[in-house]
Amino acid sequence: MAKKAKAAKQPQICIVTVTGKDKVGIIARLSVAMAESNINIIDVNQKIMENYFVMTMACDMADATLEIKGINEKLARIAEEMELRITFQHENIFKAMHRV
Repeated sequence: MAKKAKAAKQPQICIVTVTGKDKVGIIARLSVAMAESNINIIDVNQKIMENYFVMTMACDMADATLEIKGINEKLARIAEEMELRITFQHENIFKAMHRV
């Protein structure tokens, strides 16, 4: 008898936004935090504007080891340590807040 294939999990897309004074290691630090939590980074857009770092990152939490609250706590610690402003929210909330 053939094994049933596991149904693919539905993507659970969340958006991370990061702003603050540019410094070495911002993307590396956030990437490590996501990898530790088994969160897949699917898109990144970042710019430096007059020494000010601005980034949006789309992530898939379908296989994450943390809930949104847990990753928010982890990112809050990084934000404090690196003097950044970091938000992490479900894609639907992000879209609703940024609808024109």
